[in-house]
Amino acid sequence: MKFVSKNVFDCFFESSSRWSAQRISRRSMVATLGRMMVATVALPLLPVYRRAQAAELSSRFARTAQTKDPAQCNYWRYCASDGYLCACCGGGPSTCPPGTTPSPTSWIGSCINPDDRKTYLIAYRDCCGTDSCGRCACLGQEGDMPSYRPQLNNDIIWCFGSSSMVYHCSSAALVGLAN
Repeated sequence: MKFVSKNVFDCFFESSSRWSAQRISRRSMVATLGRMMVATVALPLLPVYRRAQAAELSSRFARTAQTKDPAQCNYWRYCASDGYLCACCGGGPSTCPPGTTPSPTSWIGSCINPDDRKTYLIAYRDCCGTDSCGRCACLGQEGDMPSYRPQLNNDIIWCFGSSSMVYHCSSAALVGLAN
C-alpha cells in the first residue's frame, strides 16, 4: 500500500466535519440553513435596501425629472414606469381613466421628487379593461429587475386578478416616504 500524505486543507475539513458531527444535530443544521435561506430572500424587502437602491439608481432619471407636467415621461413619479401614461389617456398620474379598472397588484419604485429631494415609494398599477391607449409611451427603467424579482419588474402585465387582462395604461400612485 502506498502512503498518501494529507495536506492542510484536507485535515482542516476532516477535523471541522468531525467536530460539527459530534456537536450539531441534523435537525438544527437543517433549521439553521432554512433560517439563512429565508433571511437571504427577505433582504430585498427591507426598506433600507430599497432606499440604498434608489440612491444608487436615481441619478440617471433624477437629472431631468420635473414636477409640473404629468403627461411627460420625465415626470418625477415615472422613474420606474413602463407603458402608456394614464395622464395622457383620460386619467391622472395616479388614477385610471373611466371605463378601466386598476389592477389589484402593482410593482414598486423609489423616485426622488426634485422639489424637496426626498425619496418616495411609488406603486405602479396597470389600468385594465379596454384596449391600449397608445399615447405617451414611456420606458422608465430605474430599479427594474428581471422577472424572477416580480415586485420590481415593470415588463409584466399587472392585470392579475382584475376583471380583464387587457392592458390600457399605467398609473403611478404615491405611497409615502421611503424612510
